[in-house]
Amino acid sequence: MHIRHGRRTGTMTAVLAIAAAGLLVAGCGSSSSSSSTASTQGGSTSASTGSSTSATPAGSTVLNIQASPSEFAFVPNTLTAPAGRITIRMTNPSQLQHAVALQVSGVAAGQVVGYGGVSEVTATLSPGAYTFYCPVPGHRAAGMAGTLTVH
Repeated sequence: MHIRHGRRTGTMTAVLAIAAAGLLVAGCGSSSSSSSTASTQGGSTSASTGSSTSATPAGSTVLNIQASPSEFAFVPNTLTAPAGRITIRMTNPSQLQHAVALQVSGVAAGQVVGYGGVSEVTATLSPGAYTFYCPVPGHRAAGMAGTLTVH
């Protein structure tokens, strides 16, 4: 019986090693030209980013992004929304700490969060192009930034 348990443990270890290798390979590639758009329906606006969208009060938009788990990048890194109250909500699947901020005078950066955390920044914006970025020292310089186009 002990031998059978040893074989089962060895098989399970091999299966876990293969699964971990698959996750590493899947996380290696990323695209830096993803985009997100928001649409208005029934007085409220929600974002379509390939991830979940959030119900919002009338006239506001929530754009969902995430920190890349393996690079200094946001996924997606290009967002679009109608003018008005806009929230960028970033989830962090990375082992590094990240946050989201808007390069807009008077708008405070979101909270710096670790693995599994959520950082948000909210502003009322007029049409134009805005930069969102990670305010953790060195992350923006390493490429962790994107563009929000407000129309």
